[in-house]
Amino acid sequence: MSTDGAKAALKKQGKELVNYLIVGIMTTIVSLVIYYALTFTVLEPSNPLKLQAANILSWIGAVLFAYVTNKLFVFHSHGVNVLKEFTAFVSSRVGTLLLDMAIMFVGVTVMGYDDRIIKLLVQVVVTIANYIISKFFVFRHKAPKKAESGN
Repeated sequence: MSTDGAKAALKKQGKELVNYLIVGIMTTIVSLVIYYALTFTVLEPSNPLKLQAANILSWIGAVLFAYVTNKLFVFHSHGVNVLKEFTAFVSSRVGTLLLDMAIMFVGVTVMGYDDRIIKLLVQVVVTIANYIISKFFVFRHKAPKKAESGN
């Protein structure tokens, strides 16, 4: 790879990471707004089932938002099988939801920490895991095959 090619690839990676962080912050805000709205109004976080219900509902809203924004603004995924891609995206996010739920259960239910603080910490862990999974498994772009020479 030429020096110019390497610089362009590095610039593209940097832009992608910045876009992911922006979208990640926005997704976190969506998740937290839904979670806090539910726990401050109708779902009591001291009840383990209601805590997880609020967690799951906030996850659903965040995943829908994240799929659209990651697809369009971060990974620029166009012209692919949307159903297959969405299924892969949701499946990967189910894995990080389980991680989220486990940390919330241990931090809040078992250890008794404030659910709002643990939820913020969980968002950092989940955001990092989601980026890695999205980049390498969901929105991976296969490099186009080089035309074979007729030698």
